[in-house]
Amino acid sequence: MLNATRTTPEDKDFQKLVSLLDQDLLNRYGAAQEYYSPHNKIDPSARAVIVYAGTQPVGCGCYRPMAEAGKAEIKRMFVLPEWRGRGVAKTILHELEIWAASEGYQEAVLETGNGQPEAVSLYGRCGYGIISNFGPYVGKEESICFGKRLNQPYSQGRL
Repeated sequence: MLNATRTTPEDKDFQKLVSLLDQDLLNRYGAAQEYYSPHNKIDPSARAVIVYAGTQPVGCGCYRPMAEAGKAEIKRMFVLPEWRGRGVAKTILHELEIWAASEGYQEAVLETGNGQPEAVSLYGRCGYGIISNFGPYVGKEESICFGKRLNQPYSQGRL
């Protein structure tokens, strides 16, 4: 049974999963990842979610406020490889969207890379559309940015 827990970026389980994410991204993108690392620092104001299977942390994600009013940026989405394909990422994303909407955000945006086809597929299935690259991702060929109005149903109508 999966359990989504709201927490802070200081949570040790969140930090452990983010460390694994950083290694995964380095493995996927090699030297190109060096550009993105400074943009992956977690703002203390971020809201973090960890999904547990029993007591084991199996995935995480967070969002942070953006300078543009009403927008939250989804960041640091990660699921342990052995837990992928089991709905963990959808659970994380859904919980982040509910939390952001409850705090008054009307739109969620995010960036992923072209070396993460599973993430690109997930965001499309969850109602996100491709948008123009924003902020530090403008002009970066590896980056694919997505956006979604919050409080909109998932495209498949289920989690």
